[in-house]
Amino acid sequence: MKPVAIFRHTETEGPGTLADFLDRHRIPYSLIRIDAGEPVPDDPAAFSGLAFMGGPMSVNDDLPWIPRSLRLIRHAVDHDIPVLGHCLGGQLMAKALGGTVGRNPVKEIGWGTVQVLDRPEARTWFGDIREFESFHWHGETFSIPEGAVRILESHYCANQAFILDKHLAMQCHVEMTEAMIRTWCDNGAAEIAQSPSPAVQAPETILARMPQRLPQLNQVADRLYRRWIEGLARA
Repeated sequence: MKPVAIFRHTETEGPGTLADFLDRHRIPYSLIRIDAGEPVPDDPAAFSGLAFMGGPMSVNDDLPWIPRSLRLIRHAVDHDIPVLGHCLGGQLMAKALGGTVGRNPVKEIGWGTVQVLDRPEARTWFGDIREFESFHWHGETFSIPEGAVRILESHYCANQAFILDKHLAMQCHVEMTEAMIRTWCDNGAAEIAQSPSPAVQAPETILARMPQRLPQLNQVADRLYRRWIEGLARA
């Protein structure tokens, strides 16, 4: 089986539970460290799927790897190679597929409820789940590309996820581990302090809520990843 390519854009926003999930299901993967200067491949044919993780930059920034990532996503979708996006990764997918990315009305940082829309396409991915507490850390948001279906929303961000056939783009972070949350709270304390918003939580609040919310989020991620790998070519 060809490996899944996982694109890391900053050292602290790695694959998290996605890597653990792929290991458990004996699906090989290759971590492409964009933050370390590793190049974006020109052709997705060497991979069974593409997974794009988060990052503090904007997809509208003038960075050399962004146009290459957008081309790669378009090429993968055109050739039926599943693409998965988390936060920045979801924004890359939206822009690559004709959507736009701009400022969200407020920043979302910390735990927040997302609702699963009552649509057949959403049921395919979420089953009986109607809502769940996800993790958030973003100031921008994406529009829904033409032909895609919006499947998640929150009070502070209308477009939390969309699907296009076997491709899934998320604004929220379902890949979180305890270590990642602690690191982000440490590194992002100044950003939190400078971001007055009803959707921004203090680090101590985030950490206090983690023991209850993280196991449930891991279960949601596991379900989404199980659905996503159904589209991977096994040859």
